Amino acid sequence: MSIFEGKTVLITGGTGFLGRNLTRRILQDNPAVVRLFSRDEVKHHLAQQEFNNDSRLRFLVGDVRDYERLKKATRGCDIVIHAAALKRVDMMEYNTSEAIKNNILGTLNVVEACMENKVKKVIMVSTDKACEPINIYGACKFVSERIFIESNYSRGGEYPKFICVRYGNVLSSTGSVIPTFAEKIKKGHKIPLTHPDMTRFIINADQAVDLIFTAIHHGIGGEIFVPILPSFKITQLISALDQIHGKKSEV
Repeated sequence: MSIFEGKTVLITGGTGFLGRNLTRRILQDNPAVVRLFSRDEVKHHLAQQEFNNDSRLRFLVGDVRDYERLKKATRGCDIVIHAAALKRVDMMEYNTSEAIKNNILGTLNVVEACMENKVKKVIMVSTDKACEPINIYGACKFVSERIFIESNYSRGGEYPKFICVRYGNVLSSTGSVIPTFAEKIKKGHKIPLTHPDMTRFIINADQAVDLIFTAIHHGIGGEIFVPILPSFKITQLISALDQIHGKKSEV
């Protein structure tokens, strides 16, 4: 029996790039219901079309800042995957309060709602930037990890089991470096680079989903699952994209 068969699953940020990839794989495991929780009604509409209005899907418009909405969304859930986040590093540097409200207070709301409804397992998707953070996005994710781990030991019962996964940039995810640079290269624009020695850890969408599934299957609560990932310099990425598109970009 699969880990999702007959289960009710909620994915916060469920209409985003990772959320849709999770949904596609979870549906193969014959769940009872998959609830996609997101504040963007346009993305909900697009997801409905992408998944052919699958009768097992529920499209819940809501914001992780809204505790009452989350409490209703998590009612009766077996598994919650918390993937909702504001994640543009540069944008968050100038919108610190919004990063805190969404990424930290939103995580607190998810934890409280899951405790209230005695969800069995709750998985938070974190980032390598939470390790020795130097920006507000990484700092928020570091605090969110602490919230999850602490909650696992102060929950006052057997459930929920709170687990984190932490990995690098998901290949070609929305707004990530590869599609952003590829678009600039195609248009002949300059490529912005903070420092020539900058590197990125990379993981593809299937590997990211596999890691989350591994955490759900093997997690006993209180862990942070961290995969060993390949890395590359951003300058190497620019050279590779230039070759693909037959260009020579100005950096």
